[in-house]
Amino acid sequence: MNETIKLRLHPDFFYKNYFVGNEKVPTLVVDNFLNDPQMLIKYCIDTNSFNNADSFYPGLRMPAPELYIHAIRHYLGDLIEEIFGLKKDAWRGGRSVYSMVVTPPRQMKDRQCVPHVDSFNKSDLACVHYLCGATKGGTSLYRHRKTGYEIINDGRIARYNQVAIEEGILNVTPKSYMNGSNKFFEQIACVDALFNRFVMYPANVLHSGNIAPDFDFDPNPNTGRLTLNSFIYSKTSTAI
Repeated sequence: MNETIKLRLHPDFFYKNYFVGNEKVPTLVVDNFLNDPQMLIKYCIDTNSFNNADSFYPGLRMPAPELYIHAIRHYLGDLIEEIFGLKKDAWRGGRSVYSMVVTPPRQMKDRQCVPHVDSFNKSDLACVHYLCGATKGGTSLYRHRKTGYEIINDGRIARYNQVAIEEGILNVTPKSYMNGSNKFFEQIACVDALFNRFVMYPANVLHSGNIAPDFDFDPNPNTGRLTLNSFIYSKTSTAI
């Protein structure tokens, strides 16, 4: 990122934290995160290095400036320790990527139709920073109805996979995005999208973006569902 660009906290920075679901999952919601988020949008447009994401994300991604993950640590490190118990000296690393949902339901892979986790480690964290407006859909956390699991860890993944296969959660047609509860998953929390809102939760909680049936899959960073997705890995993580 250009050295003249600085990431500073917004003067109206405001946060709330919650414990949601039966498993009391800690969740942080920050409104008015950075003072000039338009800088981040401009960097995205100027760099324009989007590529198809991995098989889990239904859209495009590109690397964010390295400065961004350092800003999270600098400005939110104390809150992260207080709410999630992850001390700054216990960070193993992190990465941030711009993300845009652009894949129509008919082109989705089966696993993209259900809530997912980004890690099985309880100390790893996932974050979404909205660089788009409220109409683009927020983020929800879920409970798997059959097992009651909200968190998927190493001790649960085998049973979760077995039950999920047996009940056919990957065989539903027509394909569709998650957007609230269904017969397999119950929505336990929903954070609406809001420009410059930042959301953080444990990476091992079941979660999904809220993509409505009338979503327009706009690939333009100025007008589409542009988010910055970040992943923070603890020293106990094997995710890196």
